[in-house]
Formats: sequence, structure tokens, C-alpha cells
Amino acid sequence: MKQDKISFPRLGDYEIPIAMFLRNTTKIPVEIAPPMTRKTIELGNLYSPESVCIPFKYNLGNFLEAIEKGCNILVQVGGGCRYGYYYEVQEQILKDLGYNITFLTLADQKHFAPTYLYRSLKKLNPKLSIFRFIYYGLLAIDMVKKMDQLDEIIRNRIGFEQEKGAFEKEKKRLKKELSTVKRFSKLHRIYHKYKKKLKKIPIDKPKNCLKIGIIGELYTSMEPFSSYFLEKELANHHIEIKRFTNLTYLLFQKKHETKKLLKKCKNYCKHTIGADGMDNIARCQILIDHHYDGIIHTKPFGCTPEIGAIPIIDKLCHDQNMPIIYFSFDENTSEVGIKTRLEAFYDMLEMRKEKYE
Repeated sequence: MKQDKISFPRLGDYEIPIAMFLRNTTKIPVEIAPPMTRKTIELGNLYSPESVCIPFKYNLGNFLEAIEKGCNILVQVGGGCRYGYYYEVQEQILKDLGYNITFLTLADQKHFAPTYLYRSLKKLNPKLSIFRFIYYGLLAIDMVKKMDQLDEIIRNRIGFEQEKGAFEKEKKRLKKELSTVKRFSKLHRIYHKYKKKLKKIPIDKPKNCLKIGIIGELYTSMEPFSSYFLEKELANHHIEIKRFTNLTYLLFQKKHETKKLLKKCKNYCKHTIGADGMDNIARCQILIDHHYDGIIHTKPFGCTPEIGAIPIIDKLCHDQNMPIIYFSFDENTSEVGIKTRLEAFYDMLEMRKEKYE
């Protein structure tokens, strides 16, 4: 009899806490989907509805590659905007292709509720105790928060490292150690160890360096491959990067900051407009208030909430003289085109900064 094996879509580096949580709650082997390649999006695009947004296609590609690795239990996160309905369509597509798989969503269409998650996991492991669920759930949450904190340190400093690739080397070692974590004590030791190591890496950061904020849809913000490694390109040009969206924000901060963000952008937007649309309008104002030099907005082609937000963002940035560039990604996006536009934007910001100084 074939052994069960679980997999799930990739999103940045978050496969580490997700795999740890699933492995210890389901007691079923977890196969992390292969790293993103052009094959991933080609597979996803081949079997996806034409008009669906790019995260759907990447996720479907992840599932198909995981099935090739022998996985028969697939987990989708759910929640969000249309993302909350993805798993039903993806499940039907995979079954129509003849795959005998079990499909599980960890959240209902509106809420990432612990009770719903516990019931979902009990389907895979009837012996799962509430204590074990809570323990490894809290451990995964703590790991996510610590990973996001360390990433913020890297994002702020990586563009100015004196030794090329120093931060990437430490990040690789960090991920390797995190993948062995099963206890809070070990997680805390690793966190404090790498917090010190990352801050000790020599940098040469000028006081008047270029600062760019990245806003936009959550998937293209957090999954580097989907945005053609935009942050890495910025770092190569010695730019300080600010990104707001991460799992810590989405899971634990977003619903508590809605009123504050609405107040921040009250002159331009008085209501939420779905997903992170209003959040990104407010973030523009935050970046302007903190004297950033430019803003990059990313989204999948056809992302309705961001399409609704763009005219408002455009007016806000025009009124307050803030340069902004928009990137919309789909399976036909050209990497050369992205780099060319990015370099032109960077050069414009440099000339603008020199002019004002």
C-alpha cells in the first residue's frame, strides 16, 4: 500500500514553519514542493482557466510538481480574496486530470480560525490532541514572527554588504537550522544567534542612500520568483528596501490596523476596498511621511482589489510628488523588461535625489 505524503504551495521561505507544523500534527511525511522554476508556471498555466490570476497558476504548478514526487495529500491555505475559492477549483482540475488526491484547506473562505484548522487536521490524524495542536501551532507562529524580524534586518542592510553574498550565506545557514526546530528553546537560540550574526556583517551604508518601499498584492510581494526577484535587483543597486507585507502582518496585525490605516489615508480613501487595497493606499502615505525616494507597486495581472486601488494611489503620489512604478505579472511577463524598467526607475530616482540635494 502506498504511503501517504503531504505537500503544499510554496510562498517565500515559509515552507519551513508550515512543514514543521504539518509534520508534527499529522504524523504524515511532508514533501516540500520543488523550488520555483519556469516549469512551475508552465505547468500551472497549462491547466488553469485563462483569466485566473498568477498565484492560482503558481499554486497549481506546485501541486503538479508535488504529485510527481509522490504526494497524494495536498494542502491549500485558503482565505483572502478570490484565493479563498482557489482550492475548490484546483481540486476539481486535479481530479479531472485523473489524480487520486485528498485536498485539504486550512482556512474557510473568510477566516483563518484555529477551530476550523484543528478539525481539518483531525481528518488526517484522528489521534491529534488539542495540546499537540496548540503547541506546534504556537511554535509555527513564533517561527514565522522571528523569520520576519530577521528578514527585516536583512532587507535593511543587504544592499550595502561589503562582502558580496554574505547575507545570503547566513540566510541559507539560518534556514537549514530552522528546519530542525521542534522546541521553543532551540528556536530562541537560533533567533538570537542569527540576529547578532546578521548585525555584525560589515556594511557600507551612506546616510543619504536611496530608499524604496514595495507595496501591492500579497503573493507577488512575498514570493520572490513571482516578482522576478525584485528585492534582489534593488539590493544589487545599493538601495534600502521596505516591504510591509509578510505572514506576521497578514495573520496577526492586519485586522487590528484597519482603523489606523483608514485614518492615515482618510483624504483619499474612506473605506476598505478588498484584500490589501486600502492598506496599500495608506502605505504610500506612510512612505511619503518617512521621506522615501520612490515606491514600487506589484500585483498579478487582473488582481481586482489592486486595480481598484491604483487610481487612488496614483492621485496620492501625484499630489505629493512621490515617484511610483507599477509592475503587473503574468506568465508572459519578460524578465528583461522588468529589469529595464527597474533600472530606468532607479536612474530617475538618483537624478531626482541629486537635483534636490
